[in-house]
Amino acid sequence: MSLKIKNICCIGAGYVGGPTMAVIARNCPKIQINIVDINEKKIKEWGNKDLNKLPVYEPGLDEYIKECRGNNLHFSSDVEKYISTADMIFLSVNTPTKTQGIGAGQASNLKWIEASARQISKYATGHTIVVEKSTLPVKTALTIKEILNGSNIDNDKTFQILSNPEFLSEGSAINDLEKPDRVLIGGENKEAIDSLINIYANWVPRERILTTDLWSSELSKLIANAFLAQRISSINSISALCEKTGADIKQVSLALGTDSRIGPKFLNAGPGFGGSCFKKDISNLIYICDHYGLYEVSKYWQKVIDINFWQSERISNLVVNKLFGNLSNKKISILGFAFKANTNDTRESPAIKICRNLLEEGANLKIYDPKVSKSQIDKDLGEFLPSNKNINSEYGNWIYCDLAEKTFEEADATLILTEWEEFKFLNWYDLALKMRRPSWVFDTRSIINLDLAKKAGLKIWSIGNGTLIK
Repeated sequence: MSLKIKNICCIGAGYVGGPTMAVIARNCPKIQINIVDINEKKIKEWGNKDLNKLPVYEPGLDEYIKECRGNNLHFSSDVEKYISTADMIFLSVNTPTKTQGIGAGQASNLKWIEASARQISKYATGHTIVVEKSTLPVKTALTIKEILNGSNIDNDKTFQILSNPEFLSEGSAINDLEKPDRVLIGGENKEAIDSLINIYANWVPRERILTTDLWSSELSKLIANAFLAQRISSINSISALCEKTGADIKQVSLALGTDSRIGPKFLNAGPGFGGSCFKKDISNLIYICDHYGLYEVSKYWQKVIDINFWQSERISNLVVNKLFGNLSNKKISILGFAFKANTNDTRESPAIKICRNLLEEGANLKIYDPKVSKSQIDKDLGEFLPSNKNINSEYGNWIYCDLAEKTFEEADATLILTEWEEFKFLNWYDLALKMRRPSWVFDTRSIINLDLAKKAGLKIWSIGNGTLIK
């Protein structure tokens, strides 16, 4: 028999917590959902009347927030209050890679998970189901369980722990939540599992809700991201081979994708994978493998990260070489800064590494992204070089542009780093007139109309397109 869930508390108002709870709220109008976060600025942004200024950009998310906010979806920084009234608590806090200490650069930093578990242990009342939503190392549930049970001296509280990893793709998160390939629930207690199943069953077909043990569920999330990242590194490695041999990566990808054993997804060559999960999760997988003495396995997954780094370096070097080996005081248009289209997320974006490389070569960058703010770019590049300040004459500089067209004025080259739809339909005839010869276009996403760009008199490099060899 399942526990009837009336109140949900989600700890963490980020890219996972916000969209996930919005979709649950819309499909479960009788459940009161409170998203809590100690970051008061973020909570305030979720309450913004201007839905274009929500802290997370996802197509369609604004409509869900508009419909549910104030009804059965609420945002608050009063963590203690809503933990105490919750029947079910989702842990959706950040788990970044450790930057120092044991496992630095590989292991996940679980300080926010532990802090949240201690808050739950202190303020929860009665019976509470705790759901892991963050991407976590296998066996994390054991740590959470020890914290919850270890602090319950009076035995007046009971807890059950479930693993319910998210399998969201930024830019399509709402669709992924509404029509998931699968919902995975790992746990030991059937009553707790059934309680979560009953929530998802309001809109997800029962056959798509899979149940496993805790450890299999936790590990499945890491492995899913590792496999997806591996496909990206694989196709990117072949893009370099296509450029050398005269082949076209688009045609190679098409041939591969039509094989039912392979499928067409994640076969688009680009500047490398980014986002909050891929590198972090593979690094954690490598750490776990090394911990258990599986060194050959860890070396295999390390190569996926190495290829990703090499791809961004390869592109940066190519830009320098095409522009006569010197970028000093040359102006380069940068189109796109988010790690992929349809999101404002820049975490681990290949654009950051490539822009830093170009700045080191003395380039002056004009950066435009339709959803990434100047303040976010300043945060990503600020430690390297403050906006509009030449702290070293050997380094370049960057400015923010609010329109794509403005980045082309007197530009020696343009570099397309994010596959935004608007970049597919640029007026190359007009833009070419704004540029300085030899006017290069570096299309790292293979999205532009090559024929129009050629007719406009532009020199073109398109990723994985060996037919452009001269």
